[in-house]
Amino acid sequence: MNWTLRRDDVLDGDQLRAMLQDNPASAAKAILMAAQQNLPDAQALLGQILLDGTGIEQDAALALTWFQIAARNGHAMATNMAGRCHEHGWGCEPDAARAAEFYRQAAEAELDWGFYNYGNLLATGRGVNKDQARALACYTRAAHLGHAKSMNMLGRYLEEGVCCERDLPAAHDWYRRAAEGGDFRGQFSHAAVLVDQGRIEQALIWLETALRIGNLNFLRVSRKALLDAAHPDVRAMAISYHERAAQLGDSSDKAEYARLSETDQ
Repeated sequence: MNWTLRRDDVLDGDQLRAMLQDNPASAAKAILMAAQQNLPDAQALLGQILLDGTGIEQDAALALTWFQIAARNGHAMATNMAGRCHEHGWGCEPDAARAAEFYRQAAEAELDWGFYNYGNLLATGRGVNKDQARALACYTRAAHLGHAKSMNMLGRYLEEGVCCERDLPAAHDWYRRAAEGGDFRGQFSHAAVLVDQGRIEQALIWLETALRIGNLNFLRVSRKALLDAAHPDVRAMAISYHERAAQLGDSSDKAEYARLSETDQ
């Protein structure tokens, strides 16, 4: 295989797996050699495979080192990933303030993920002073760059009128765009709008999609909301969300699913 790293490469999970699935170990060696030759794309990619343990022994601390090297060389996604490491304590002690600085730099480089992650810290006051107006500005910019998760967040601000005029039609449109862009929270938000409009069949399709791709935290929150749904077909989705959470989660999720299953009988 011809390993060619271009300037426009990004750390996309699907692309990374496709690049490494042929021969992960050989690919990792090629990426390491390119990184040592000071190619920022290769340095960022090396950080990613070290973080994931793909084709190479997993080493989060070394991954962070390479992300920071690539960041110093101007690689926006590596800058964002260095922020992720500091936020979540991957290869270092968690440090939200340090994470915020990396996210801010990534946002200044016009990276959609940088805007989104920096917005999250601004919205919650982690590592920076809480500032909903600046958070909204970050989500808005990322949404206009095509970032699906930010589209959902922008919709939420517009729906609730946080630091902006309440605008339900605009909020609903952003939820739709987030759903179509592949964000599971956006899919759930869009489904809720469809339910309110009486478009139950379409709502159920989006709820099924969100169920398939949503993470554990999303499932735990969403299953509770579904239990309170007025429409019986929507409410019935709660058991599927509980079941999926039980598959992904811990003993408490399994117990919650068992309790609901017994009640449903």
